[in-house]
Amino acid sequence: MTADLPPPGAARAEVYAAWLAGLAWADVSERMRQVALLDVTDALGLCVAARGEPYMVQIVGGWDSEGPCTALGHTRRLDAAGAALANGVAIHGEDFDDTLEGSPIRVGAMTIPAALAAAERFGLSGERAALGIVAGLETVCRLNRVAPGAIHRAGFHPVGVIGAMGAAAAAGVALGLDVRQQTMAFGLAGSMASGILEYLSEGAWTKRLHPGWAAQSGLRAAVLARSGFFAPRTVFEGPHGFFHAFAPSAEPDFTPLETSLGDEWYAERILFKPFACGTMIHPYVDCMRRLAASGVRAADIRKITCPTAEGLIHRLWEPLAVKHRPPSGYAAKFSMPYCMAVGFFDDDAGLSQFSDTRASDPKVLDLAAKISYEIDPANEYPRNYTGHIRVETTDGRRIAIDQPHMRGGVREPLTAEEIRAKAVANCRHGGWSVTQAEAMLDWVSGLPSQPDLSGFAVLAT
Repeated sequence: MTADLPPPGAARAEVYAAWLAGLAWADVSERMRQVALLDVTDALGLCVAARGEPYMVQIVGGWDSEGPCTALGHTRRLDAAGAALANGVAIHGEDFDDTLEGSPIRVGAMTIPAALAAAERFGLSGERAALGIVAGLETVCRLNRVAPGAIHRAGFHPVGVIGAMGAAAAAGVALGLDVRQQTMAFGLAGSMASGILEYLSEGAWTKRLHPGWAAQSGLRAAVLARSGFFAPRTVFEGPHGFFHAFAPSAEPDFTPLETSLGDEWYAERILFKPFACGTMIHPYVDCMRRLAASGVRAADIRKITCPTAEGLIHRLWEPLAVKHRPPSGYAAKFSMPYCMAVGFFDDDAGLSQFSDTRASDPKVLDLAAKISYEIDPANEYPRNYTGHIRVETTDGRRIAIDQPHMRGGVREPLTAEEIRAKAVANCRHGGWSVTQAEAMLDWVSGLPSQPDLSGFAVLAT
């Protein structure tokens, strides 16, 4: 790799931008290439799955600028920012998209749409798009390790704020920005980053908006930086900078932005979700599936207690009365008791398990009401996502089931075939035929060799 050297006394963004500016497809590890293309496969299936949902109809119909870019699964063509927004919202909309193991954050929903929109708008090759995707994924994963947990503690959604930086890297690398331009893109994205956590109070749709808004923000930042717009070099470490604003309780460790660049790929730890609900819920769903497979009936269960990490309580367990009876299918995705109960009955927690109708099923809610938690100080979260249930039956039996890791993660990754099958199933959920889905996924698998993205527009609507 031939990287531009940052100037003496360079700011953190300049050091990192120098690596990005010199990045080439040949520098990317084989595993990282595979992860990137699998993430695109997963993401595009999710776009199709969500295309008929009310929030997507409103996003695509409500955007006020048309252009040459593709909102996947929709016939209306949008400008680059609109396409980045729409695809980012769609990827994350059903909470079935990727996450990062060890320091959880969504990754592809903010970065893949930014790179694809930049490539479509400016006639870039598939290799430039793929390289931008790699750069964006890696940037999100590295920035997420600078002040882990602190952005969330401050009341911000890391997907929205870190995501804008990742999207700036994705679009910037796709466009071939030089060191100064990429640095300015980060400086601009710092003032465009946004996303508060108040959606937790009502299960509001703004959570869905955050990755799409980040994608279009990062894209706009890269395009504006390419024109020479002046932005702060010290956006990351400055006294009024990104981490001071969004993670005020942290002492940032900028090592991830300065060491092992190109030698270690943080994004190789991206995991792909087998269930369409909160990531940390998955191992508990698997415990319940095993309980059902053992022959225990819902009527046999007196109560279930779940040893759990304190860090999961405020998002997935409390207020417990609301989690026992979530107000909507979307809110049910973040209810540990509901997800566990529906997994017991359906042996799955896919898209169909989170309709408003299913979320109000009395049989499921009756079982959910029997599920509670206790804090386990020894729980491995966030280093590892585990599941634990302690069942007391009506005839006095006590059953313990533990899931030592999340399926889909580094300890038990989904295979390429499983991820493709998930994408095909999601396309079918969105109304596409298997033939149409397979054609798009075949195109994705050859993305780095595509001369441009004209085939994407043909296949994606």
